[in-house]
Amino acid sequence: MAYSGADGDTARYHCKGAAINHGSPHGCISFGSLRVDEAVSREVLTVLRPIGVQAALHAIEQRADDEHAKRRQLELALEQARFEAARTQRQFDAVDPGNRLVAAELERRWNERLAQVSQRQAEIEALEAQAGPSLTPRQRDELMALGADLPRVWSHPAAGNEVRKRILRCVIREIVARVAEARIELVIHWQGGDHTELSVVKNRVGQHRWTTDVEVQTLITQLARQLNDGSIASLLNRLGHRTGKGHTWTEMRVRSFRGDHRIAVYKAGEREARGELTLEQAADALGASKMTVLRMIGAGVLQATQACKGAPWVIKAVDVQRPEVRAAVAAPARGPLPEDPRQISLDIQ
Repeated sequence: MAYSGADGDTARYHCKGAAINHGSPHGCISFGSLRVDEAVSREVLTVLRPIGVQAALHAIEQRADDEHAKRRQLELALEQARFEAARTQRQFDAVDPGNRLVAAELERRWNERLAQVSQRQAEIEALEAQAGPSLTPRQRDELMALGADLPRVWSHPAAGNEVRKRILRCVIREIVARVAEARIELVIHWQGGDHTELSVVKNRVGQHRWTTDVEVQTLITQLARQLNDGSIASLLNRLGHRTGKGHTWTEMRVRSFRGDHRIAVYKAGEREARGELTLEQAADALGASKMTVLRMIGAGVLQATQACKGAPWVIKAVDVQRPEVRAAVAAPARGPLPEDPRQISLDIQ
């Protein structure tokens, strides 16, 4: 593993097997750690969130069961000690006082049995003092709710990398990585024997973790031939698209994106130069309303395209002049719309 970045905390994984075994100047595989670490951490949190709290509850219940079993054993031992003491007392009371040797031996045994009774009672009292109170239903619910806070605790600044590494070592035995074209295929082998397969996108040459989605890149490339930067930003925000860092789009960000990807700025009149019309221009050329043109597009009479929903319609000027399009505009209306049985009639006086 090698580290880079402004603060020296950005890791990159390297496999040096080929260099060690064959003297190759290049390693087997190499990839950045940011996306891989994020994917592995997300998987660990997903696994630990329900299991960790359930395990804690199970441990508490198991401890309570063990304490109950231990107490039961001590109670049985106390009962046995009291029985032995009572029997020895009866034997001592029944012996002839003149037989001093037997009486002395029975008295010694009686004292031993009484000492055992005291010892067993002290052990039970010590166990009761160590035993914690049982969980109430509310405490159990609060403990279960802590599982939802695990991601927040994991990402907390006070939780250092050393703590996270110790947690990972407790649950993960090894991670096998393989680079397949534009993806990193991971197999997580858990300590219990199970395994999980993950697939992480690998940055292409010249990309980084803040790279904008390919869908948005294609969309901006298409929209740049129809709209200015401000209009593109507004449309992207309405569609819910965000920048690589998760920000909303602004005119300046669209401009910066175009500069980074060498996309030319929209120039007034370039649509007309390509022989393209907007919806409004097509309506004016046909002498019809925009709604009529939209109906013709929906019916397939007039060919038109959109880069995305909400983007301007692109209509070829030559298609507007086609005879069937002109005939569709000149055709009389087909009559009133059919009545809807759910429609309520209004009588206006």
